[in-house]
Amino acid sequence: MNKEMTIGCFALVEPFTGMARQFEAIAEMGIQYADITDNHNGGMLGVEYGFSASVSLDSHPAKIREMAKAAGIELTAFCAHANLLDPTAPDAYGTAEIIKAIRLAALLGIKHVITTEGDPKTRFGEELTHAERIFSICEKLQTPLQWAEELGVELLIEPHGIVTDSIDAMGEVLDRLGHEESVGICLDTGNSWLGGAEPVDYIKTFGARIKHVHWKDMPAEMEEKRGSMYGCGMAVIPLGDGVIDIPEIVNELKAVGFDGATTLEIAGADNVKLSLERLRNWGA
Repeated sequence: MNKEMTIGCFALVEPFTGMARQFEAIAEMGIQYADITDNHNGGMLGVEYGFSASVSLDSHPAKIREMAKAAGIELTAFCAHANLLDPTAPDAYGTAEIIKAIRLAALLGIKHVITTEGDPKTRFGEELTHAERIFSICEKLQTPLQWAEELGVELLIEPHGIVTDSIDAMGEVLDRLGHEESVGICLDTGNSWLGGAEPVDYIKTFGARIKHVHWKDMPAEMEEKRGSMYGCGMAVIPLGDGVIDIPEIVNELKAVGFDGATTLEIAGADNVKLSLERLRNWGA
């Protein structure tokens, strides 16, 4: 008999408040699990003055641990969504930041660090061939992979770009990276659909390589952008109100034995609570 999935929440639920308040707001919605979402190097003015929900990658882990504990929240994932297609640059979130995220996650007892390639923002990145895109992603993840293996963390790749939104291309990345014990997938139900794939096909193709799930549903008006838009930050509707068959996804995940951590990436407290209720009714 499958166990229930763990259902947590994206830690960006209240605008213009700090991370401690994000954890409190999640707990107030009756949710006990969350991720570390936005993060940065060094210090940030918005964090110092309480209007930005971001965590410094240079933080002492006790600072974050105590914030989560005070709200009664357990942390299940650390987001390290990067720019892996453009040239390395001091102001681009990339290899160095992913390594820091892995190290901090390990100190916090967080098993999963989630990354992806993102959209290129330079002409160089936009003009890469398919083979060059695969190489760029895999080259930038080589050293983070070594840190993940050393520290017992799993590096998960999320559909959130022109490469990872394709099942075939995701397979190429996983094959090139190897290290099956340390590299997996975070399935994003909205991003994979928006990029032109079927989320259920991700599950059928990769099975146990899926270690975490980001829940999103997409409204019907997004159909026209399907296959040309690669990822979106948050859904603006509750699960079940859009065009993605979330109950089918739940059933397929259960069929492959998934009972791990998941995250609601949904804007609005009412939408989050309704999505949680529906997921439970669908057997998640």
